[in-house]
Amino acid sequence: FFFFARMFVQVCLYFYCKCLWRCLKFVVRKLTGRCELQRICYNTKPGAARTMKIEASLKGSKSKRLQTSVSVHPDAIEKTIDDIMELKRINPDINPQLGVSLQACLLQIVGYRNLIAEVEKLRREPYDSENPQHEEMLLKLWKCLKPNSPLKARISKQWCEIGFQGDDPKTDFRGMGLLGLYNLVYFAEWDTEIAQQVLSDSLHPKYSNAWQYLDFLFSLPSQFSKAEWEKKKFDKAIGYSFAIVGINITDLAYNLLVSGALKTHFYNVAPEAPTLTHFQQTFCYLMHEFHKFWIEEDPLDIMEFNRVREKFHKRILKQLQNPEMALCPHFAASESLINM
Repeated sequence: FFFFARMFVQVCLYFYCKCLWRCLKFVVRKLTGRCELQRICYNTKPGAARTMKIEASLKGSKSKRLQTSVSVHPDAIEKTIDDIMELKRINPDINPQLGVSLQACLLQIVGYRNLIAEVEKLRREPYDSENPQHEEMLLKLWKCLKPNSPLKARISKQWCEIGFQGDDPKTDFRGMGLLGLYNLVYFAEWDTEIAQQVLSDSLHPKYSNAWQYLDFLFSLPSQFSKAEWEKKKFDKAIGYSFAIVGINITDLAYNLLVSGALKTHFYNVAPEAPTLTHFQQTFCYLMHEFHKFWIEEDPLDIMEFNRVREKFHKRILKQLQNPEMALCPHFAASESLINM
């Protein structure tokens, strides 16, 4: 009885709040002469805060035309804006900036959905050793990371030197498909110096020159003093499998994307539709930050990887809860994001 009574109260409360909210929006429109979309665009600065409010407003509308506007084809966005203006009885000649603002928001919203589809397609495509393009990308990864060490054979123990588990890397891509390879190649090609340094560190169980390394790599003040770094000297193991960790961080980036957590970042850095390049730059950032975080955590051994990864994941999620947040780049591959 109490269960059904509680459910009845919750349903009544839901409909009451929903009706009350619609009544409140009606009253505010009459008082201000502006609909909710106008108020958001005029009172909220461009970026994640505005786009996420516009997205919530359109999805929560009682009009099916407005609800479906967040999933139209990019080529149909201009017509969709015209439909919204007509439906809301907004004169575009009097409110020219509104159409521009709504278009920018819809490009981001629709672009994010399309990016998920593009990333998902790559994730589902398995690595095929019979595909020359796949093989070419894999060999490119080796050349970027080990330019002075020629690969002696396609099937070789040398692959372990860049963090694969066995003689043939193709078996390690099963979880993330081509997406894992795309991200690793992007990191190695566009952020070569840092990627090579991270790889070098991952191969060594100890790193005695941590202070100078962090100065160079991050150019940021550390939470430890130089004396503490010298004392610490990373006596515990810090090595990990570079390629395997890269595939794992690809999984983390993928989950952040699909869950919607990366909307904050992308809506703040992509003036229009976020692209696969934005996603790959985000991967570079996460690899960079995870390496730094791994060193700071000073794990006992690789068996602590899942604990460190989960803690890192929570830190990134917390950062992305801030609507002003953009995952600030410290690396060459995402210099193009600055001031966008």
